[in-house]
Amino acid sequence: MANPLISIVIPNWNGKHFLQTCLDSLAAQTYDPLEVIIVDNASTDGSQAYIRENYPDVVLVELPENRGFTGACNAGMQAARGQVIALLNNDTEVDPEWASALVDAFARHTDVGMVASKMLLFDKRDHIHTVGDGFTVDGRPFNRGVWQKDEGQYEQEAYVFSVCGGACAYRREMLDEVGLLDDDFFFLMEDVDLAWRGQLAGWRALYTPKAIVYHHLSATGGGVTASFHDGRNSIYLLVKNIPGDIWRKHRGQIIGRQWQIARDALKAWRGEAARARLRGMLAGLAKLPMLLKKRREIQASRKVSTDYIESILSPPQD
Repeated sequence: MANPLISIVIPNWNGKHFLQTCLDSLAAQTYDPLEVIIVDNASTDGSQAYIRENYPDVVLVELPENRGFTGACNAGMQAARGQVIALLNNDTEVDPEWASALVDAFARHTDVGMVASKMLLFDKRDHIHTVGDGFTVDGRPFNRGVWQKDEGQYEQEAYVFSVCGGACAYRREMLDEVGLLDDDFFFLMEDVDLAWRGQLAGWRALYTPKAIVYHHLSATGGGVTASFHDGRNSIYLLVKNIPGDIWRKHRGQIIGRQWQIARDALKAWRGEAARARLRGMLAGLAKLPMLLKKRREIQASRKVSTDYIESILSPPQD
């Protein structure tokens, strides 16, 4: 039987200086067949011409404006032809066996709809960025293993709650069932939202240590913009996805954690990022009618038990 095609979708916004390392590492993949799709978010640094001139085999999708991580990834996934669709940040370098490891994981686990990579720091390659993501009972996502030195403690495959959208793969069948990234997120936690929808529909997430990626963490969005989206998108996640029975059991912890975040931001009110986080939380609450409509659709298609959901949630992280 022929190998399934894997489509690798890379969002790009003014990331020309990262592209050679990323694309050369993809050209060195041992897996075949694969297609590489770059979705450009109206870059002004010459990324488009650079790709066309130096990487003619790459499929280039040019957006007329910056549509964020979600908009770019969705455009790429819509253009993808593969049965496996991977997302990859432009500020990465992947191991030659990366694509092969992702496809192999899906082949061995038919219940898996999402596969997480072993993401290491680009400039400190013996330290971990994430080895699959978790979600706590008080409503916060987290990176497993973050900042730990890689000493072989994560060399076993494991079911996890979520995958990091910076280097992961999805089964097309799952995406056809639950949809793509929610464009209302723009960036941050959109991968966690998709994981919630997948998990509720019965698709599991798997971490595989053989899919190794090195990530320039500093190139990811941060500061005021990230603080706003973190505050807003946290509200989006909680309202849309957490089932009623989980809410009833853990509402004290969930609401308490959000209040703690708001209180800490108020204490740091002089800080621009703190004010942005509070604005984001208020912006999320202002969208309750939209969120409740999405919630009804998501919860109506739930296929898993409360016990299963409890089993994939983690204790509070601090």
